[in-house]
Amino acid sequence: MKKESVFQVIKFALFSASAGIIQAVSFAIFNEVFGWIYWPSYLTALVLSIVWNFTLNRQYTFKSAVNVPIAMLKLFGFYAVFTPVSTYLGQLASASVNEYIVLAVTMASNLILEFLFCKFVIYKNQENTLEKKSA
Repeated sequence: MKKESVFQVIKFALFSASAGIIQAVSFAIFNEVFGWIYWPSYLTALVLSIVWNFTLNRQYTFKSAVNVPIAMLKLFGFYAVFTPVSTYLGQLASASVNEYIVLAVTMASNLILEFLFCKFVIYKNQENTLEKKSA
């Protein structure tokens, strides 16, 4: 793996970790404070983390000037598949496994799958196209 690719994976993981913190904290608030059941807590927290993660990774990880609405539509396509599957399986699993363990496994799966989708679908041939702003 190239040195640039290693740094890209590290940046993606760090930004995703910040999105993961947003997701975990908001999930805990919805679940513990508001008393929501698993799936609305998960879905709301997921949307918050997606917006955060997309914005940071487009600009800093992939440095892409890709058309933002089109990129967001592609990401929406990814989540149109990932979200129902992870929500359904998470709801099933949370009946017998602690919901925070379910959330952690789901978030790890999301990290790996979303990186691959971004790298090879959303930003394919459009990385490092963002013009650097001069000071």
